[in-house]
Amino acid sequence: MRMTHKGFHFIDRTGLAYEQPQIQKPVIVSGEDIEAEAERLASLPVPENGRRMSIICNPASGAGSGFAPGTGIALCVLKPGERTAPIRHNSSQANFCIRGAGRTHINGKEIRYAQYDVWNTPPWAIYEHVNDTSELQVRLTYSNAPLLEKMNVHIVDENPKSSTPPGNGDGHVQPVNPFGTFEIGKSGAFLMPYEKLINPDVIPQEALHWPWEEVKKELERLKSLGPSYTGRRLYLLYNPATERTNGTTNNFFATITIRPGNIVDRPHRHTAAAVNYFFAGRGFSVVDGERYEWKAGDLMLTAPGWAVHNHASYEDDVYELTIQDSPLNIWMGSLLWQENLHQPAEALGATGGFATNR
Repeated sequence: MRMTHKGFHFIDRTGLAYEQPQIQKPVIVSGEDIEAEAERLASLPVPENGRRMSIICNPASGAGSGFAPGTGIALCVLKPGERTAPIRHNSSQANFCIRGAGRTHINGKEIRYAQYDVWNTPPWAIYEHVNDTSELQVRLTYSNAPLLEKMNVHIVDENPKSSTPPGNGDGHVQPVNPFGTFEIGKSGAFLMPYEKLINPDVIPQEALHWPWEEVKKELERLKSLGPSYTGRRLYLLYNPATERTNGTTNNFFATITIRPGNIVDRPHRHTAAAVNYFFAGRGFSVVDGERYEWKAGDLMLTAPGWAVHNHASYEDDVYELTIQDSPLNIWMGSLLWQENLHQPAEALGATGGFATNR
């Protein structure tokens, strides 16, 4: 029953059970479609801000034009000799170069990247991209902008006044409050003064770089794990600033997986949504009981939140980048994960976790 008032309404759900979430369908964007859109962007006249960009939108994700509800993906292109204008925003990014090479300047730090390199852009950092090569540069940029847009607080500064790097927290001063933060009773509950509330401890957010050449060497060591291995052959591109949430950014982890030929993963599920970009090999995924084929160059929403899924490779080795909003869910205490469908789910980081047979 809905009772309407001026500017709001009550929804009476007395005695009613909670509605279960509707599992979203996977979405596959083919490598051919991505390549064609990159070429289309490259054919356009150079824009004033230098940013040739298309949002890869899944309409089912709702407000914010995301690919998953909290994950945005942009296809970004720079022609040889081009550069973007400086920009900053309160969203953070994980960046992946899928073609060509170039460099980026983030808060005065230069990162020179090549194909399949990954790097992060911290929130409110001034950055610009440069293509100083003779080839087309194509990047996939993953962002938490759709979540901020759902909250109506995605703030973008198109004309930042200074590219001077901000402090890294070393000079951060904490004013002294006469009472400080103190415990009340002996329950473990505290009171914090306003002075601390608006001046929290700073955890420096740095731009970090994971070169594919180095990551690939380490992944090759995981090929020796036999077919009896129950885990997944991957490395998290870990940013220490995310601490216990195991992230690449505060919202996302980025993992790169090697999936040897003819490997079938065990089905599992989690409340975090996962997006895969396959850049070598081919295979299939079974998601919520349906089978989906994919190949190198394809981008796929492989794991909508809480959908049972598993992946398998055909005869060739598969390499894939996975972007998943697990760190955000760990902070919220909402990362339910069921590693084995015959065992109970855990709230990772809150109640427990899992082990492999390694």
